[in-house]
Amino acid sequence: MATYESVIKIKGAVGDLVFYNLNGKNVVRKKSGFNKAAFKKNPSYEKVRQNSSEFGHCSKMGKVIRKSLDAYIKESGDPLLYQKFAKVMTAIKDLDTISERGKRTVENGLKTEAGRKLLGAFQFGSVKNVSECIRIKDHVLYKNDDCTSDHAVILTLKLDSENYTVESNEEIMSWNQEQEQDQPLKKYFSDEDFLLCFAAVKNENDEITHMGFL
Repeated sequence: MATYESVIKIKGAVGDLVFYNLNGKNVVRKKSGFNKAAFKKNPSYEKVRQNSSEFGHCSKMGKVIRKSLDAYIKESGDPLLYQKFAKVMTAIKDLDTISERGKRTVENGLKTEAGRKLLGAFQFGSVKNVSECIRIKDHVLYKNDDCTSDHAVILTLKLDSENYTVESNEEIMSWNQEQEQDQPLKKYFSDEDFLLCFAAVKNENDEITHMGFL
């Protein structure tokens, strides 16, 4: 891009050059070599097309998951959470070893142990990770001995990666002298559904002390 001085003010394309006004200055630049038709069909753009397709998929998956957790995510106070979550979605998608490049999915990545660990380790701002307080095994919720919070909100998320939708159910688990520390969770969906589990642990003032995926 360059500026120019001329008695004649030119706007538009002349040959390979494009003339326009930017912030009060006359600017000229070369036309972009990008061709939409070539991008769709030219073999030299294949890797770019693959990356673009997977990037779009990860963005959509990250958005639908985050929206299902809006009421809790806003408590994290992290203005960069969107970018961080998009980054972890991409990392999880890269763990999909059963799909060809360009068609790898977040869901297939999450079906791996490494993918689940990545999601479980995701930090929501400065809020402590939920694994420090509770854990789930065989559909039973266990409270760690050093966890001082008295209740948790458990969200079971049914993920549909083809239609980019999430269906969720919420369950509140409380602990007191009359209740067991280890409690079975309700079953909202079929074993064949692809499910994620998110938890927000709260104190007696209903403030979130820990949250994350389990």
